[in-house]
Amino acid sequence: MHDEPRRNATQRPLPHTELVGLAAPTQVWCAQDGTMPVGGSHGLFHGDWRYVRGIDLLLDGVPTAYISTADEPEGTVARAVVLDPATGRPIPRVWVERMRGVHPGGMVERVTLINSGDEPIDCVLELVCEIELAPVSAVRTGEAEPAAIALALEGDGAVATDGTRTLRASGRGARVRIDRDRVIVSQQVHVVPDDWGGITLALDIDDPTLAVRGAEHERPCDELQPSGRPALDRWTARAMDDLEQLMLDAGHGAFPAAGGPWHMTMVARDALITCRLLLPLGGRIAEGTLRTLAARQGVQFESATGEEPGRILHAMRQGATDALRPGVEAPPVYAGSMEPTPLWIVLLHDAWRAGLPIDAVRELRMALHAALFWLRAHTGDGFLRCPDEAGQEGSGTATAQAQGLACRAAVAGAALLDALGDDGSGWLTWAGQLRTRFRERFWVERGGIRYPAMALDADDDPDATLVGGVGQLIGTTLLSRVEEAEVARLLLDERLSSGFGLRTMATDAERYWPLVHDCGAIRPHETAIAIEGLLRSGFRAEARALAEQLERAADAFGGRMPELYSGFGLDETPTPIPYPGACSLRAWSAASVVPVSMALTAAAGAEPPRETERLLTAVPPSAPEPIEINAQARAHPEPRGRAHLRLVTSAPAPQEP
Repeated sequence: MHDEPRRNATQRPLPHTELVGLAAPTQVWCAQDGTMPVGGSHGLFHGDWRYVRGIDLLLDGVPTAYISTADEPEGTVARAVVLDPATGRPIPRVWVERMRGVHPGGMVERVTLINSGDEPIDCVLELVCEIELAPVSAVRTGEAEPAAIALALEGDGAVATDGTRTLRASGRGARVRIDRDRVIVSQQVHVVPDDWGGITLALDIDDPTLAVRGAEHERPCDELQPSGRPALDRWTARAMDDLEQLMLDAGHGAFPAAGGPWHMTMVARDALITCRLLLPLGGRIAEGTLRTLAARQGVQFESATGEEPGRILHAMRQGATDALRPGVEAPPVYAGSMEPTPLWIVLLHDAWRAGLPIDAVRELRMALHAALFWLRAHTGDGFLRCPDEAGQEGSGTATAQAQGLACRAAVAGAALLDALGDDGSGWLTWAGQLRTRFRERFWVERGGIRYPAMALDADDDPDATLVGGVGQLIGTTLLSRVEEAEVARLLLDERLSSGFGLRTMATDAERYWPLVHDCGAIRPHETAIAIEGLLRSGFRAEARALAEQLERAADAFGGRMPELYSGFGLDETPTPIPYPGACSLRAWSAASVVPVSMALTAAAGAEPPRETERLLTAVPPSAPEPIEINAQARAHPEPRGRAHLRLVTSAPAPQEP
């Protein structure tokens, strides 16, 4: 029974088919029927390591037969019938509940044998736990090489350790024994009619190298109010629960982990976008995210990690000795990504607009200046570019999305500098120059349709491929009002608009294929970003149309929106087709419900009533600086927004008599 070979080393896990129990930084993955056979992404994970690769339940050496699985307040509950060893048929009126609860640092599995029959039952219940300490990166590739461990009985349980990390297994009164790399918890039970008996397996992990812990708070944001749309409300409930369980803390406040099973850590781009999508519900995790990233902002040039002065990191992993929290080993930092730095600037600005106190912004002033320095240094030829194939910074492709992000960061940085008493006018000039260059170099025309090219190559030749990412340019100030209207119309073109969200690439592109990550698959958070921009720019009809598509997709996935799914359209399939291997648990996919809800409820007239107030001020002729007015918005019973107005006059100053 237990001598099955390890899975083929070339078999890559496909977590899109699995169930997850979550309490960051701990997660448990199992099959849809609640079982946890060895293979794939199954197991108990904590931080960047997997500790258990499978748990089997046996009654007198025989597996149970699955009936149903449900998520309940205590955890995942799987129900099964008991098979007669002699006949292989279910024993009448006898069944099993298998409840698996997850907490930060471990899990508890409780098995309950329920006898509703007329005869007592005598049997041996066993939980067979397969121990394997392996880094997540190796598990993901299907080439996990377990670390050498010492496994021994200790007290009333067993302890496995690789010399650094420790896993403790306890049967809570049941017998515990070891068989090679397995811990077996067993219990002889006698269950009379109308009674029950059971067994419990508790697993607890100690990892002193882990720099993050589960965040201590109730909810990462305020609740979305019920919409009256069943599919949207189901998505909302699931998304808010998932986001709550994804919160981590590295000593500077809560931030969202990217997702599971492979990214239960800080991935800056994911965290920053997640926080920005959640801002309409409050900015409590935005501040923690901003501070966590500012604490690790680059201060020197380091080619091995991509660190540069002012650059915001890309991701953190376990293994280094650079302390993120005092006395705790931190993950190594990789900073070689272009998006996090401008995204950090934009989130700081938007969080401030949403109510982050100016004193908190002032504490991040040096980080802001450093990030703006990095942005200017990486736009030497006027565009924000990716590294070339040799790794030379600023010499590779310049994507349209990166320019939109850079432009928005420049305008956001200008407003922040002005609010802090610095001069932001230079960044407004910089943004204006970027708009001009973009208009001259990026816009192309194909088949009578004008749109921004996907990118400029290293020779400044445009790649005219039409991509869904053009939707993310709306609301960045990179486009004129007329240009935004052109792009907004294009987003509903059937080449991009699938019926389940925006494809990453148009269907008539040479490289298009619906099962390729960035050549036709659908990343729901990118559609959500487009919806958010459309709403800010006043394109409500287009925002609603795209929101309905994501709502349709989320409902098909049971309210847990995956990180991506295939780009097949509604005219090809009634429900979205999963993307093989896509992670079903992703923070920015969950946060996408917020702009979708805003688009659908606002369009339906469910927007909260707005009070109208008048504010009079005088603007001196030819004032040397813009006049800025800040006021607390009162569109919500608990004010948390900040109205902001820049007034500039160019009238000539009056002449002295």
